[in-house]
Amino acid sequence: MALLDYKIATIGSHSALQILKGAKDEGFSTIVICIKGREKPYKMYNVADEIITIKDYNEFPKIQDTLLKKKAIIIPHASFITYMGHADVEKFNVPYYGNKKILKYEEDRDLERKWLKNSGLTLPKIFKSPKDIDRSVIVKFHGAKGGKGYFIAKNERDFNKKIKFHPNEKNYVIQEYILGVHMYIHYFHSSLTNEIEIMGFDKRYESNVDSLGRISSRDQLALPAEKVDPSYVIVGNMPLVVRESYLPRIIEMGENVVKQSKKMVPRGLFGPFCLETVMTPEEEISVFEISARIVAGTNPYTHGSPYTWLKYDKPMSTGRRIALEIKNAIRKNQLNKVLG
Repeated sequence: MALLDYKIATIGSHSALQILKGAKDEGFSTIVICIKGREKPYKMYNVADEIITIKDYNEFPKIQDTLLKKKAIIIPHASFITYMGHADVEKFNVPYYGNKKILKYEEDRDLERKWLKNSGLTLPKIFKSPKDIDRSVIVKFHGAKGGKGYFIAKNERDFNKKIKFHPNEKNYVIQEYILGVHMYIHYFHSSLTNEIEIMGFDKRYESNVDSLGRISSRDQLALPAEKVDPSYVIVGNMPLVVRESYLPRIIEMGENVVKQSKKMVPRGLFGPFCLETVMTPEEEISVFEISARIVAGTNPYTHGSPYTWLKYDKPMSTGRRIALEIKNAIRKNQLNKVLG
């Protein structure tokens, strides 16, 4: 089939503007699926050739036949995975960019840790029980939730006090809290060429923990307790350019993750992914999470990052890089290599 026979589709959230803009730049028609009332951004920026509205994301599977008739290819992002869940995504019949089999390794923190450890990366210590806490830890709940509900605890008593505010959360990890610079590394691995690229870096602005850092401990003590209870919900992303001397290590980290993924599932990880890291004062890079799809930290680079300019010498966002990969696969009659 020709390029124009296919359409690029995604859910209207997270990084949809970038995905749709990149698809149009590569010559695709685009579809966005929105909750009714959330269409304005996609109309304002004219990135969607068609807007399909639904009342709730539970209705998303019901429009599969519509998307199949339109020859749509779904581009997943964190909101898509969160709303659908990896089990339902695997049952989804619409052509899907990426490897569905890898999603369970991102959703389950135990599997995720095994993946990263077997890739030879440095990881924070994990505490199996609150009784074992002997240093500052961050408690994270399973799934892609944008940091919602995460909290810091300094010992078992502190943990027990704070976990009471999350009675419905049964699956969590107690992870060593490492001080340093948070650095989110955006990669792209091509299943057509087997090459890996660095697309860019970001750091995240989290509410309200980042604003608390601007208030002295003296002034924090003067605030009501509920005002100084840290929240790690991500509200935005800031671009970051790292020291060039770090790049060889960072490239190798991405290569090792992809290499290990091919031992885990057929074809392994391909497309965009992100290693979420902390750079310590000793210049050690500790990896605490992986996102096996496009991340919102790529959104500052809708026109490309310093790294993509070096490689492409034209605007190349991660969203556009996805579309370019699909276009190349269509032209080479290798679409099966990029769909999962």
